[in-house]
Amino acid sequence: MQSIPKPDELLALHDVTAELFTTLKGWFEVPDEVTISLAAIDAAVEELGDPVMIAAMAMRKLQALRLLAQPGVRTTTDVVVTIVQDLDRALLQAPSMWLKRTAAATDWDAEFAALVDDDAEDADASDAAPGASGAGSSAPGTASDEDPAVTRFRELHAGLHRALRAVVTASEGEIRVLV
Repeated sequence: MQSIPKPDELLALHDVTAELFTTLKGWFEVPDEVTISLAAIDAAVEELGDPVMIAAMAMRKLQALRLLAQPGVRTTTDVVVTIVQDLDRALLQAPSMWLKRTAAATDWDAEFAALVDDDAEDADASDAAPGASGAGSSAPGTASDEDPAVTRFRELHAGLHRALRAVVTASEGEIRVLV
């Protein structure tokens, strides 16, 4: 099998995989060690529906991809393609799973009270300083605003796709050894 050098985009995954790993760990509060059940063929049914386990499995794939992206570690194009493909579904779903998890854990009564308090403070500030617009308030943006953490996560995820395309291009669509 013909050997080719790893494309720069693959080598650049060192920081990308680390940041994705750290983000998933924080978003889903993944413990340092996770146990999987091999008690029966259907033991995974419940585990693979758990967002923490989905994140943990993706983190393990990120560890493998980080290793394979290092200079001097031999791999093949098909292995890189497979790992990125395996990661893709979890990484696509992670932001919405995190937002749902965050929303479910939020004390909405306390959040509403804080908004009311902020509005009262803004009104008091406007009364005390005529012409004040409240532009410096901490009120949330519109409902359609993107969360910066989600935006960053998606940028990092796109980095995996750039590396994948570079690997396929460099290998001319054939299975090659990457060195």
